[in-house]
Amino acid sequence: MKMSKSGLIITWVLALAPAVLIAIVWSSLPDMIPMHWGMGGTVRYDTKVNIWWLAVLSPVLAALFMLLPKVDPRRKNYEKFRGVYEAFVIFMMLFMLGIVGLVISESFNPGWLQVDFWVMAVCGLLFAFLGNMMPKFKSNYFVGIRTAWTLSNTEIWNKTHRLGGFFWFYGGLAVFVLNFFLRGTAMFVALMVIVAVLVLVPVVMSYVWHRQLSDSQQ
Repeated sequence: MKMSKSGLIITWVLALAPAVLIAIVWSSLPDMIPMHWGMGGTVRYDTKVNIWWLAVLSPVLAALFMLLPKVDPRRKNYEKFRGVYEAFVIFMMLFMLGIVGLVISESFNPGWLQVDFWVMAVCGLLFAFLGNMMPKFKSNYFVGIRTAWTLSNTEIWNKTHRLGGFFWFYGGLAVFVLNFFLRGTAMFVALMVIVAVLVLVPVVMSYVWHRQLSDSQQ
C-alpha cells in the first residue's frame, strides 16, 4: 500500500515539525527543562538536549508506519482501509507534535498548564479515536487486535474489531469525562481499570468466538 500524496505530505510536515520548532526556540530554552510528569503533579527536569529525542522519534515513527504495510504478509488488505490508516498515522504525528509543544510551553512558563489533566484528556480522545477507526481495520499483522484467533479467521477479526471499537470509543470518552472529576492516584487507577477492560474483553471474546466456530465445524 502506498499512502496518498496528500497523506505523505501532511505526515512528513508533521513529523519534521517538532525538530523545526525545537530549532527555533533552542537558544532561548533553559538549560534544564521539564520532561517527565507524575500523576501527583511531580515534575522531573532533564538537560534540554533530551528534547531532541522527541524530535527524532517523530520521523522514525513516520518511516515505520510507512514500512509496515510493505512488509506485512497481508499487505493487500491495507488498500481496503488506507484512508483510516493514513488518519491514524497523521493523528499520531499530531500527538507527538503536541508533546513537544507541551514540553516547550512548560519550559518557558512552568506550571501554567495542568499537565496531568491534559495528558489524560488527550489519552481519552486517542482511545475514542482508535475505537472509531477499529471496526474499519482489515486483517493484518501490525494494526488492530492481533491474536491467534483474529488472525485465523476473517469473521472473528471483524466481530472482535466491532466489539473492540465499541469498548475503545466509550472507554476513551469515560477517561475524558472522569478526568474532570478525579485526580492523581484515583485517576491513574481508573485509567488502568479502563485499559484492562479495553484490552481483555476483545481478546477473551475473540477466543470465545474461535471456540464456538471450532465446535460448530466438528
